[in-house]
Amino acid sequence: MKLVRGEQTFHPGNEEAEARFRALVRSASIEATPRQILTTEYLPDLLPAGTCVYVPFLPKGQFSDTLEACRYLLDLGMQPIPHVPVRMAESSGQLWDWLSQMDEIRVDRLLLIAGDSEAVAGPFPDTLAVLESGLLAQFRFHGIGVAAHPDGHPMADRATLSQALRIKREYARTTSTRLWVVTQFTFGADVVIDWLQSLGNILEEVPVYIGMAGPTRVKTLIAYAAQCGVGASARLMLRRPGSAKMLRAWTPDDMVRALVRYCLDNPDTLLRGIHLFPFGGLRQSAQWIKEHSGSIEDQRGQLHESSVQ
Repeated sequence: MKLVRGEQTFHPGNEEAEARFRALVRSASIEATPRQILTTEYLPDLLPAGTCVYVPFLPKGQFSDTLEACRYLLDLGMQPIPHVPVRMAESSGQLWDWLSQMDEIRVDRLLLIAGDSEAVAGPFPDTLAVLESGLLAQFRFHGIGVAAHPDGHPMADRATLSQALRIKREYARTTSTRLWVVTQFTFGADVVIDWLQSLGNILEEVPVYIGMAGPTRVKTLIAYAAQCGVGASARLMLRRPGSAKMLRAWTPDDMVRALVRYCLDNPDTLLRGIHLFPFGGLRQSAQWIKEHSGSIEDQRGQLHESSVQ
């Protein structure tokens, strides 16, 4: 396989690359807090029906907030994907109750994560403990997403992270669960490409969705990078030519274009889409998606229809 590195732009005549770029943007999922979802005016004008919206269950929040936001998204014809931070569950019964309430309102997929809390409230220190418990087998969720960390993780080395992904893939295979991977946000395609290359056959046919920040101020991104353990790609971004200009604003355009180039040159890649973290605000990221998705005709009926998400 040919390995393509660095942020790139397309040759003006490369229609296939431009079409792939628009398709990736058009089918992008997005993350939004319960408060953003419930208080943003005219949300259907910002996000088309069918959009996959990841809904965090924040450390200081209430599960009821996440549930209410999911219910609202379903009413709007969107696809909520709630975070389930297992470290926050105080007991097996509480986690069962969360899953049951999601199932009751017809949420059919979720993102299973350990969570940002360093403290473990109950019997689940990580997502593997939940898989081993058999709780998920009691429900008929359409699919389960799990997180990955191309930039590394402050609590685990790469070998440990890779082994965890291997176990989750095997769980999905033996239980006939539709599994996908969504990554923590990074700032550069190089980091993502190195990570994809390092996977080997760990994930086999499991689709991967690459997390990246939506348009925002770089100063804001650096602050989030410090909190989320993605300092390596932040430092890489700041070392690039023209980084002084970037300090005023960040957009994901160049990163998406570099990933498109990689996909075209590596057709067997597991990369299937992108996931936006709207640190600059939900409205700004939604507007970026609209502006880069192509014509209205191109957009009809193409929101994750063929994806696991």
